[in-house]
Amino acid sequence: MTKATFGAGCFWGVEAAFRQLPGVIDAAVGYMGGKTSNPSYRQVCTDTTGHAEVCQVTFDPAQIRYETLVEFFYKIHDPTTLNRQGPDVGSQYRSAIFFHDAEQEKTAREVTDRLAKAGKFRRPIVTEVTPAGEFWRGEEYHQQYFAKHGLPSCHIVNE
Repeated sequence: MTKATFGAGCFWGVEAAFRQLPGVIDAAVGYMGGKTSNPSYRQVCTDTTGHAEVCQVTFDPAQIRYETLVEFFYKIHDPTTLNRQGPDVGSQYRSAIFFHDAEQEKTAREVTDRLAKAGKFRRPIVTEVTPAGEFWRGEEYHQQYFAKHGLPSCHIVNE
């Protein structure tokens, strides 16, 4: 199994969306990219820890390619808004791909460049592609939030 980590706004919908993909074994919400050890949701929401709300995906590369995950990531959020997704504003909602190895970095940059050159979005892509750091698992009440509350999963916004 392999890990992939994405920040695409509020992590509830991101997690629900990735869980739908065949080959995704698990998805967990949490925090990455900041300076505070073991941050709480309340701390991250202050926009002072530097963390992004993220979804860490565990996947089987024999069933789904990392490139497919990156392409899907770009379909489920707006990668052109800096530190914001819809009504959610702050650096914790930034668009980010946290790569776990050199191959993931290469793939993430290639997909990002390909979409930018193809004019897929009206504005420039502002997604950060950065090395993965410590993943701080979110509080249990955030895990599988949509499923626990009977909410529909995220839809594709960029087709």
